[in-house]
Amino acid sequence: MSSAEHNFQALNLVLPPAPKPLGVYKPLLIVDNRWVYVSGHGTVQTDGTLIRGRVGEALDIDQGKLAARQVGLAILATLKENLGSLNQIKRVIKVLGMVNCTSDFERHPYVINGCSELFAAVWGQEHGIGVRSAVGMGSLPDNIPVEIEAMFELNV
Repeated sequence: MSSAEHNFQALNLVLPPAPKPLGVYKPLLIVDNRWVYVSGHGTVQTDGTLIRGRVGEALDIDQGKLAARQVGLAILATLKENLGSLNQIKRVIKVLGMVNCTSDFERHPYVINGCSELFAAVWGQEHGIGVRSAVGMGSLPDNIPVEIEAMFELNV
């Protein structure tokens, strides 16, 4: 069985800088030395800038999916910065994906698959896929197209 770190390296991906809180909250919280809650993350790119725009308007559905993948990378950056290794995570428990989209947009799950498919590639089908919600929003901070929060189980 491959480790999460090995799988990540094999994907040849580059992590953005772990985002710093833009309000009064923690980017990550460990509860009972078993659960890791990750606050909502945005579309931070490797240069620190944000992907911006509304899905169904400035971004098409596939650009929205790529934005969700970028949010997944930002979450991985926060995990690595705070835990030292992606191998500290046993499994994905829950993903909540929010899509900044036009009122007639209906394919929120497709967009959030960008993050879910990344997590499945890193932790595998058994441990990388948890429960999930994908919902539309009228707006998101800084006009980002996607915000995602997640919960993980630690290896103990």
